[in-house]
Amino acid sequence: MKTITIASVLLASPVLAADWTLDPDTSHLAYGTIKLEDLGEVNSFTNLSGHVGDDGQVEIEIDLSSVETNIDIRNERMIEHVFRKTPTAELTAQIDIEAVSGLGVGETSVIEVEATLSLASADVEFYTDMFILRVAEDRVMVSTNDMVFISTEDANVSAGVDKLMELAQLPSITRTIPVTARLMFTQ
Repeated sequence: MKTITIASVLLASPVLAADWTLDPDTSHLAYGTIKLEDLGEVNSFTNLSGHVGDDGQVEIEIDLSSVETNIDIRNERMIEHVFRKTPTAELTAQIDIEAVSGLGVGETSVIEVEATLSLASADVEFYTDMFILRVAEDRVMVSTNDMVFISTEDANVSAGVDKLMELAQLPSITRTIPVTARLMFTQ
């Protein structure tokens, strides 16, 4: 579940002298799963927080109890078995603010970001391209340019996925998870 690498790109505006704060109401983090070989589902997290410092340090917190699978019992099982009642996951990255500081309102850029997702006692490092749009002088949107794929094994959640398969009597659930993010930051 490598997800919020996009947030790190948001700080790339000319007015980067102060921290940028994630706007949870307009941000969205989603991941997909496939079970029974061809039944795809989209899940998301409804509670995100974070900021980007004026030094380019990105820190995003994902409230794992806010997982939304559209089925209450599955939400509960995800929290208990996959996330092992861990309250949060953290996404961190360091970005070069200078690389994108020249964006004017309405301008866009794509930058490569190296990030780390800390989830259930595992750190998953990954690279991704992030799309950045300067929406206003004090507002930046960062989104994944493509999907990010996270391995359940790398994220240390395969045993939890096995338990979900057992509880739901499913023959299969994918072990590579596509993730997308739209992160809005304000200054």
